[in-house]
Amino acid sequence: MPIRIPDRLPARRTLEAEGVVVMDSTRAARQDIRPLQIGLLNLMPNKERTETQFARLIGATPLQVDLTLVRITDHHSKHTPEAYLNSFYSTWEEVRGRKFDGFLITGAPIANLPFEDVKYWPEMLEIMDWTQTNVHHTMFICWGAQAALHHFHGVRRYRMEKKAFGVFRHKVVNPRSPYLRGFSDDLAIPVSRYNDIERNSLDADLEILIDNEEIGVCMLGDRKRRALYMLNHLEYDSRSLADEYERDRQAGLDTAPPINLFPGDDPTREPENRWRSHGHLLFQNWINEIYQTTPFDLARIGS
Repeated sequence: MPIRIPDRLPARRTLEAEGVVVMDSTRAARQDIRPLQIGLLNLMPNKERTETQFARLIGATPLQVDLTLVRITDHHSKHTPEAYLNSFYSTWEEVRGRKFDGFLITGAPIANLPFEDVKYWPEMLEIMDWTQTNVHHTMFICWGAQAALHHFHGVRRYRMEKKAFGVFRHKVVNPRSPYLRGFSDDLAIPVSRYNDIERNSLDADLEILIDNEEIGVCMLGDRKRRALYMLNHLEYDSRSLADEYERDRQAGLDTAPPINLFPGDDPTREPENRWRSHGHLLFQNWINEIYQTTPFDLARIGS
């Protein structure tokens, strides 16, 4: 089944060129089914790239999905024109009365700031609490995951000696998890973060699903709060890490090339994508689990 996104969203052309089936509103209205309602709170500066990455994975699932793009209400983006945001995004204030089958909260490039010093932290607190009453299942990504773990579970984070940057092998800890159906015993996952979480601060409600002994926990499950916390980036496209490396170099930062990304560790060669299939599999499993367990009546979500 297709994904339904705004007709003029630039991501639409990219997805259609890749063979992802995109549906317009007229065609969707003729189908006698209830589409899954998925929201994406996009905290990244490059909104178009991030929304394309997630829409690519959501659109590959076999169910019809309505994707709503959401942004922080009072935060003005320096990298995305306001006209673009007004055309394609709803503010959280505009969607707070709605119910969603699934909701995604992305990372944000604010790793150096304490959570409480983030300008929009008060609204983030409201949004995270809102997911417990208005969302059937939530996936928190990278900084979003660290923020939710801090808020819901008091999990402590710390600054690593050096940035974890590259493609790292991870082990599946619980292959019986419905979110990891079909996963290999170990898999390559892109990583880009300065912070890690303290294992001894994880409480009994959290289950480690994917792990790496070298750079830390990758993904945790939380049945009580109907959430996944993904600290790394299976949604990344082939050039995400490479472009970040180039951006750091142009900014004068002493960033080493991402580990295990370029063939022969040669940054002049095109990166090899060795995680694409697991990215699709994670999102297919996530949406399938939502479909199997969410109420048909949206109003019953959170009751």
